Amino acid sequence: MMEVVFIICIGWVAYVYVGYPLLVMLLAILFRSSPIKKAFQPSVTILIPAYNEKEHIAATIENKLSLNYPKDKIQIIVISDESEDGTDDIVQSYADKGVQLVRQEPRRGKTSGLNLAVPKASGEILVFSDANSIYDVDALLYMMENFSDKSVGYVTGKMVYTNSNGAVIGDGCGAYMRYENFIRKHETLLNSVVGVDGGVDAVRRELYQPMNADQLPDFVLPLNVVEQGRRVVYEERALLKEDSLSSTSSEYRMRVRVSLRAMWALLDKRALLNPVRFPVFGWELISHKLLRYLIFIPQLLLVLLNLMLLADGAIYWLFALLQAVFYMLAYMGYLAEREGKHASFVMTLPYYFVVVNAASAQAFWMFLKGNKVVLWTPRVG
Repeated sequence: MMEVVFIICIGWVAYVYVGYPLLVMLLAILFRSSPIKKAFQPSVTILIPAYNEKEHIAATIENKLSLNYPKDKIQIIVISDESEDGTDDIVQSYADKGVQLVRQEPRRGKTSGLNLAVPKASGEILVFSDANSIYDVDALLYMMENFSDKSVGYVTGKMVYTNSNGAVIGDGCGAYMRYENFIRKHETLLNSVVGVDGGVDAVRRELYQPMNADQLPDFVLPLNVVEQGRRVVYEERALLKEDSLSSTSSEYRMRVRVSLRAMWALLDKRALLNPVRFPVFGWELISHKLLRYLIFIPQLLLVLLNLMLLADGAIYWLFALLQAVFYMLAYMGYLAEREGKHASFVMTLPYYFVVVNAASAQAFWMFLKGNKVVLWTPRVG
């Protein structure tokens, strides 16, 4: 029995990280269904939630004002979640350039802020930006091309993490996003993307549905769009540059928060897992999100079962050696970060893998206890 569970655990991990991406790529080749893109310039409203972002908000506003897009078709709204550091004053200094400030009092979080601001939006398309998100000059043009296809309801761009200080966790984060973007590219060609980057994405205004304060908009809103019969697609030419978090503690807290909110979203939107109603997207959602968020289960079982099966043959000793090497490399990555040294790729990936899955494990425990997250401090998790 232990041998069977051991094999199932290996299969679970291999399927999530290798099998699913390869299957999506193969199916995308066989059943290609790319969005039909052409020049399209609807009116847009750029929504920028902010909480105490005085260090970043001016650069973000300047970036949006400088985008290569008809100026008379852009509305910019900054939602201040009861900021106390002068963010509001900076935003109001751009009032003569058409930037609007919506202040949310008392503080209720990003999702409630979006619900508050959307009724004030005049654009046909709602574009979401973080307070520190810097778009490529043509990002908006590229995203809008996808909306010329009536089947498309939501578009997400490509997040490019910069890691100027060379932090080990930052390198891991960048590698993770490259992997995610590979999957999103092929999910788009097949059906719809599962999961988006909240700093560079857009939705048709008529498809926006108000969300509960505890719901993760980057996850729930695209799921709402799929429920309404439209596609969620990835546009790799729409680039967003954002600094990666520079410490493991910051990355870890962010991953716990995002994982916890995503788990509640999966529960809220469990109808999408129905293979009868959503055969392709349901499979994508289970494979890309549900099984990955729970990957810590086979990860832990593989260690425990491997120790218990050592007496059953050399193959288990070999696998134990491979696991030991993997976690030793992860530990070396941890030491390199703690000492401020550069780590090679073979240390960065195992280290990031352990951090992300440990965060998922904590998030799952919090989920079982009924914990929810509505408010948080941006940039530090």
